Formats: sequence, structure tokens, C-alpha cells
Amino acid sequence: MDKLKRVLSGQDAEEPSGLSEVIEATSLGWGTRVKGFIACFAIGCLCSLLGSCLLWVPRKGLTLFAVFYTLGNIASIGSTLFLMGPMKQLKRMFEPTRLIATIVMLLCLILTLCSAFWWHKKGLTLLFCILQF
Repeated sequence: MDKLKRVLSGQDAEEPSGLSEVIEATSLGWGTRVKGFIACFAIGCLCSLLGSCLLWVPRKGLTLFAVFYTLGNIASIGSTLFLMGPMKQLKRMFEPTRLIATIVMLLCLILTLCSAFWWHKKGLTLLFCILQF
């Protein structure tokens, strides 16, 4: 009935809802998306490289390696959020064909930190970092 009233009164287009206004206000242009992708990816690579260098630091090297390497991977994965958008990326990550790989990668992110912080096992930390990759 409301649609009929709008058409008869000359208001063909629907009024934008609050959610659509928020989506339009927060959407980024293509150039901004590419810049965000490059910045996030560069930070991710830098953190991963820094983590690899910090592995050889005595005492706290293993913990620093695990933290920086994991943050680097999270930043690198987050960089694609700029190109695809968060919802589209999450939908693709959890598609049936990618579900196992996504679960293994997320589990390895957590296990890397657990093996460095609580178990203090260098071998396990390195194994989980390789599996993250």
C-alpha cells in the first residue's frame, strides 16, 4: 500500500534506509582500496620478515617470532578485505571448497601462539608457522 501511495504521489524511488546510508558513506573508491591493500600487505610482509629475524634473539626470540609472524599473516589476509570487502571475503573463505583450508589456517594461527607462549616448543612453533603459510 505504501508503494502505491509513493507512486501516486510522484515519489517513484524508495527512500534510503539508515543501513544503506551507512554502507554508502563507508564505501571506498577503487584507488583508496588499492592503497589500503598495498599498505596492509606491506605491513604484513614487514611483520613476517621482522618476526623471522627476531627468531634468533635469545630468550624471547621464539615469542617475538610467533607474535610478529602471526600478525604479519593476519595483516596480509586483512589486506584483501580492502579489495573484496569483508563480507564477500568471509563468504568466500567459508565456502565448502575452502572450508578445510580456512579452519586449518585459523587453527594454526592460534596454535602458533599457544606453542610459543605456553608450551615453549620451538619445533611446534615453526611447524605451525609453516602450516599457516
